[in-house]
Amino acid sequence: MSVLVVIPARYASTRYPGKPLVPLTGANGDKRSLVERSWLAAKAVTGVDRVVVATDDDRIHDAAQAFGAEVVMTSVDCVNGTERCAEAHEVLGGGYDIVVNLQGDAPLTPHWFVEDLVAGLRDNPDAEIATPVLRCDGAALNSLLADRKAGRVGGTTAVFGADHGALYFSKEVIPYTAATYATDDETPVFHHVGVYAYRPDALASYPEWKVGPLEQLEGLEQLRFMENGRKVLCTEVEARERQFWELNNPEDVPKIEAMMAEMGLD
Repeated sequence: MSVLVVIPARYASTRYPGKPLVPLTGANGDKRSLVERSWLAAKAVTGVDRVVVATDDDRIHDAAQAFGAEVVMTSVDCVNGTERCAEAHEVLGGGYDIVVNLQGDAPLTPHWFVEDLVAGLRDNPDAEIATPVLRCDGAALNSLLADRKAGRVGGTTAVFGADHGALYFSKEVIPYTAATYATDDETPVFHHVGVYAYRPDALASYPEWKVGPLEQLEGLEQLRFMENGRKVLCTEVEARERQFWELNNPEDVPKIEAMMAEMGLD
């Protein structure tokens, strides 16, 4: 099955304008933009036929071409990464069996997250979209709770059924737990990793659906699939001692740089 990876990158982010071009310092002191580090993460994934950056902004286009990425220009009317992936797939002429959305704010995404995700979608023919979930340890859960306490929207959490079909995604920390966890404890909370694998028919249908009340309230694009009766598969992935965090707010930059330094990531 052919696999296309699209990295949607939008300059006009509401929470963090210009985010794709924010520099991140690696363990060796080299500064690379967020979109370049996301592109490098995509290029490390095995079994991928093509990787493109999809944007509507000339600044991102020029920066991405400068570090060697293939760039697809998409409309300013795309309201989220999924719509941008759908348009990019169409602009490229379609024909891919699986389209992966590796969002441009997740440079710490390990290659096996995406590989496991694609394998999960291949092995579950009734699922039309798949997305990774990572069980939080105490440290990750405390970071999520600290963000909410400070009034920031940090990571997204997911709950799913016995068949790993998604039940809900939220920017709140769900499910509720009153327990206190130590740093290395396993918790009942799963961090949603911002990567998606779509079957092309479902992806092509997505922009035609209206934004539903849940997507509008949460600001989470994957809820549009669920609100239209499409099965979203949650593929549980393992950290393998790697730290993971997404760049959602300016406060996340030093956190991600510290993680990169600790893991020795250039």
